[in-house]
Amino acid sequence: MEKQDVGAVSDCRTATKDSSDDVRKVQRREKNRIAAQKSRLRQTQKADTLHLESEDLERQNAALRREIKQLTEEMKHFTSMLSSHEPLCSILTSPPPPPEVLYATHSFHQPHISSPRFQH
Repeated sequence: MEKQDVGAVSDCRTATKDSSDDVRKVQRREKNRIAAQKSRLRQTQKADTLHLESEDLERQNAALRREIKQLTEEMKHFTSMLSSHEPLCSILTSPPPPPEVLYATHSFHQPHISSPRFQH
């Protein structure tokens, strides 16, 4: 083989190597492009989900605030009713009944009757 032939074979190998490197680069770029596209899609879906969740929480919060307002109004109403009732209430102004009235023994209380025991 001559020197020129060795150079031509070397050039051919280099060209083949460069060509396969180019193919790998193109494949890697395509794979990376697809991965980036999937990542952006997942990110968008996550943002959409968070947005929907945020809107739902805002609705729940508004409903709870309305309920708090309603319950506060009810409490004011009942507090007012109680305040107007207290001066007229006979239960609050009279002394409590004596304990023997509260805890009187009842005549219907009977001692327990023992049941017969079975013998073996």
